[in-house]
Amino acid sequence: MARQKKKSNGSFLKFLQERIDKANPRRELTDKETNRLNKLEGIAEKLKHGESVQNRQLQTWLSEEEYEQLEYEWQEQLELREELKDKPSDLKRYEKKLREATFNYNHAEDYSRNGNHSTAKKFYNKSDSLCEDALEILQEILHYDSTLRV
Repeated sequence: MARQKKKSNGSFLKFLQERIDKANPRRELTDKETNRLNKLEGIAEKLKHGESVQNRQLQTWLSEEEYEQLEYEWQEQLELREELKDKPSDLKRYEKKLREATFNYNHAEDYSRNGNHSTAKKFYNKSDSLCEDALEILQEILHYDSTLRV
């Protein structure tokens, strides 16, 4: 019965898609549009995989308006990144403690995995202590922030 229901759902979905396609016929892309679409999809794939794309390639395949929008958004991104570099010193202290805690925890895990439980315990304890320090710093930050809002 479940199989028949799936089949009928599939048929119904196919029927709906055919109705949508008839109601909203899509025009065929020209060869030039198809080529542009393929190039842009290739560029998008490269970007998704973290690869670099040259500006001249973007300028070639984006319209002038699209390229200007891209430049504008890139400048916004750079400004945002610059703002994030100027973190308050307390936030930097918190992040440092958290990195140290993570570092010690990872060492503890390695020692534990290798059967050296006494050394692992020392690193776990150090990690716990650093996490507590980080939490205190975070609480200070939040307390200070809440007093500014009042």
